[in-house]
Amino acid sequence: MRKLILLITVCLLSYAAQALSAETVAYQAGQHYRVITPSQPTNDPARIEVVEIFWYGCPHCYHFEPSLGPWTKTLAKDVEFYRLPAVFSEAWEVHARAYFSAEILDVLDSSHSALFHVMHAERKKMNTLDKLADFYAEHGVEQTLFKKTYHSFVVNTKVARAKEMVGRYGVEGVPAVIVNGQYLITGAMAKSYENMLKITDFLIEKERAALKK
Repeated sequence: MRKLILLITVCLLSYAAQALSAETVAYQAGQHYRVITPSQPTNDPARIEVVEIFWYGCPHCYHFEPSLGPWTKTLAKDVEFYRLPAVFSEAWEVHARAYFSAEILDVLDSSHSALFHVMHAERKKMNTLDKLADFYAEHGVEQTLFKKTYHSFVVNTKVARAKEMVGRYGVEGVPAVIVNGQYLITGAMAKSYENMLKITDFLIEKERAALKK
């Protein structure tokens, strides 16, 4: 009986190892993710940086959020996650300014998913400063303060930086995920929101192993 149990255990371990190896081989540069050349600097070289590139007006970003949000809460302490709004046009800049204003005013936690919901589930157009000021007023931000922040030097700087980094990453569409300034994952490459996160996990482990060397 002991020999049988031992044999089964060995087989299971072997199967698990093969499955892990298969998963590792499954994700290939150029097919499931793209190597960013040259690689871009991160905020903290001691941590693995993961950045979501998004736009509030993007329905795919809206549908990605229910998977992405819970996933971010499972990340280890050596992983730093943040979002970066893409700015491909004046219309996109309106929402980028709203995001950075909410960040500065410390209402992102309550407003981020809510703005997606208002725009996509309720189908309300949130494309002007006045409409956005009304929306953030519902989240405790005085309208005059929101408008002042929206046009502030700090937000101007953040928007300019977002434009620069999205260009340097080579992002052409959203949602996209950047891992440690070195890898780009797109929905078209991943084929599903679930796969985007699986590939991200794979690349996090890849970077974690590289940092240990």
